[in-house]
Amino acid sequence: MKIFRIAILSSILVLSLDSCKKEQESQWKVEIEKPAEKVQVVDISKMFYDKNVPLEQFKTQFPWFQGTVPDEDFAKRRTDGNEIKIYNEAIHKIDVNKLQTELQELFSHIKYYYPKFNSPKVYLFSSALQMAQDPIIYDEKTGFLFIDITGFMGDGNPNYKGLELYFQKSMNPANIVPKVSQIFAENIVTAPTEQKFVDQLILNGKIMTLQDAFLPNFPDYLKMNYTQKQYDWAVTNEANIWNYFVESNLVFSDDPRLVERFISPGPFSKFYTEIDNESSPQIGIFTGWQICKSYLKQNPETKLVDFLKIDAQTIFNQSGYKPKN
Repeated sequence: MKIFRIAILSSILVLSLDSCKKEQESQWKVEIEKPAEKVQVVDISKMFYDKNVPLEQFKTQFPWFQGTVPDEDFAKRRTDGNEIKIYNEAIHKIDVNKLQTELQELFSHIKYYYPKFNSPKVYLFSSALQMAQDPIIYDEKTGFLFIDITGFMGDGNPNYKGLELYFQKSMNPANIVPKVSQIFAENIVTAPTEQKFVDQLILNGKIMTLQDAFLPNFPDYLKMNYTQKQYDWAVTNEANIWNYFVESNLVFSDDPRLVERFISPGPFSKFYTEIDNESSPQIGIFTGWQICKSYLKQNPETKLVDFLKIDAQTIFNQSGYKPKN
């Protein structure tokens, strides 16, 4: 017998979930009195591939971009037809003005909770797919944020041939800002000293809670790097997932393999049942997120920065988390 069920939610349940979702969303709808400064995105590769820009001028303006690449190879790359083609395709998929606006909103929300936060300088560039799977780099020392546009050319793009399909699910232009937000959230949350499964659930739940606070106007599925279908599966099967964790005695287990099964990126989560291929990946992150939401609902007076300091055991115990079928 299947532990999980895939079902169409009744209209009553849909209305209930929608009401709950609106209540939770309102928690993060804050008035930004001091917005971050306007974001001006600089497209490094536009100048790099521009034959009218002398190489020495480019190197002077971006002295750190060349790295250890010899001058001869660096110059050849500027005229590489395939690289130029990839760059042109990638940049034309991105609405730069919209991106600038969304990044400013993101930085404004981070600054709301962390007043000492300084907006980074944002640079777009093309790695010619070399960094497409890990396209966001933030250097805290310089305050530089780099976005590899070839990491957002669209799910199923021919240039991604050979790349695992589950990676491609979050390689769309709409995923840029959530992935930027995730980088900042991960830098803020301190990893636990304990390594039980519940500690990993709450660690990732805290990161997702920051995503809620930083991106109040973004849909939840994008925060999870999910498709809408994957998110819907997680919501529909939330109680069944939790029952599985509890009945299998996984919640307080210190088995390191649980991270690979339920938290690390992959095509699906690994319950070792017939449902695996239908399941959404990284379901442990989704579960940890729901536990944190439950805690904040039970303790609405808790400030975000204080919440992040609370240990996993306390959050779990005081969350009252018990999803219903």
